[in-house]
Amino acid sequence: MRVLVLSPYPDPLMRVIEAHGDKGVVFNERLDAESLRQFAPDFVVSYGYRHILRPDVLGVLPDRFINLHISMLPWNRGSEPNFWSFLEGTPKGVSIHYVDEGLDTGDLIAQKEVSFPHGETLSGSYALLQETVCGLFAETWPSIRAFSCQRTPQKGAGSLHRLKDREPHNSLLSKGWDTPVSVLEDYGRRHGLFKSRAACDNVPVTKKGS
Repeated sequence: MRVLVLSPYPDPLMRVIEAHGDKGVVFNERLDAESLRQFAPDFVVSYGYRHILRPDVLGVLPDRFINLHISMLPWNRGSEPNFWSFLEGTPKGVSIHYVDEGLDTGDLIAQKEVSFPHGETLSGSYALLQETVCGLFAETWPSIRAFSCQRTPQKGAGSLHRLKDREPHNSLLSKGWDTPVSVLEDYGRRHGLFKSRAACDNVPVTKKGS
């Protein structure tokens, strides 16, 4: 099987793909339909890919685009999900989903919640989320490539953020990405940014793992 990996950090995915005897090809530039036809993959897996996949590209290989996202979708779709999960007090975890024409709105394949130790920083939490989503990919790739994985539509509005949305809160990052996540949580509580517990609990999720 030939797999096109769209990622600036493809190594963890490539190890999994090649361990199953598949051929992985890495590409991190903007993908167009003609280039996709030339690659001729059986699957496309994206992870941290910064370019929007247009409908004409998705149409070349329907239902064969998979994305790894470090949030508990539908919460924190889009940019910097880790940052927003602490600032707004929303569920934290990782998701693997099919790619559709929306932004992180495709059907879910698997999810896993993540908890963090006391005193965690943004950089530390990000590293743990990356480790978790790569582990979840290793668990689910056999069923994905065999077309036997579960597929569950996302439910609930969740949340969506663009890169520019963080600008009003940049002053919170006094230590850059080494800023403790508690700084964001305290600010979010004080300024009424936290989502209600009812809203968070009202979004069904598909969990894999503990």
